[in-house]
Amino acid sequence: MPHRRTFRCDLHIHSCLSPCAHLLMTPGSIIQRALELDLDCIAITDHNSAGNAAVAMELAQRNGLILIPGMEVETQEEVHLLCYFPTLEQLLEWDIIVSQSLPPLKNDEELIGYQLLTDLNDEYRAKDERLLATAAQLSVDEVVEKVVALGGIVVPSHVDRPVNSIIGQLGFIPPELEIAVIEISKNTKPSVFFEKHPELTPYSYVVGSDSHYIEDIGRCGEPLPGFPLVGDMARLLVC
Repeated sequence: MPHRRTFRCDLHIHSCLSPCAHLLMTPGSIIQRALELDLDCIAITDHNSAGNAAVAMELAQRNGLILIPGMEVETQEEVHLLCYFPTLEQLLEWDIIVSQSLPPLKNDEELIGYQLLTDLNDEYRAKDERLLATAAQLSVDEVVEKVVALGGIVVPSHVDRPVNSIIGQLGFIPPELEIAVIEISKNTKPSVFFEKHPELTPYSYVVGSDSHYIEDIGRCGEPLPGFPLVGDMARLLVC
């Protein structure tokens, strides 16, 4: 059997653009922490926006860290879906679609949290005034269809949680969806989850930290010596 390379990854991290993330979660700080942890690959997946993606990609490339362009979208069913793309350009195309699908609401930073955009010096340069912590007017089916059409893949977020997961909101994963990988939160052992949901054993899975604080980056539940990237996930790194 040919050797299969493994990667130490954390594919679910929120920057300071996500209103629920700490203000110190700047792209530069995230990348520095990933390097300290000797991670091979990360993804910054902010809520309904890719506003910090270009800066993060540039800083990651400067530091020799693989960064998969990504976003966490909330659908009209209040399902959280991780959307990953091979290139920044594809993610930015998706960002336009999501932006046009957001309700015309303004963020209340005192109530919801700050939504900060940064520059290449890792300094705050602007605020996103839109309400990002809300549901886009896109269904689960539409998100999967549009992301796949752009060349990306969709991974349902934290499927073990009762709220904002595809299992919690819909009760199942529609079999017609082009989904091959699911995410289990770091708070649930995959073996326990699949014992409860044997119907989901055909899916590959990842465990992301869902980091909102620097110290949580890389905390992906059970210690993983390496993450085998196969099939759809592997092609994200061939770019």
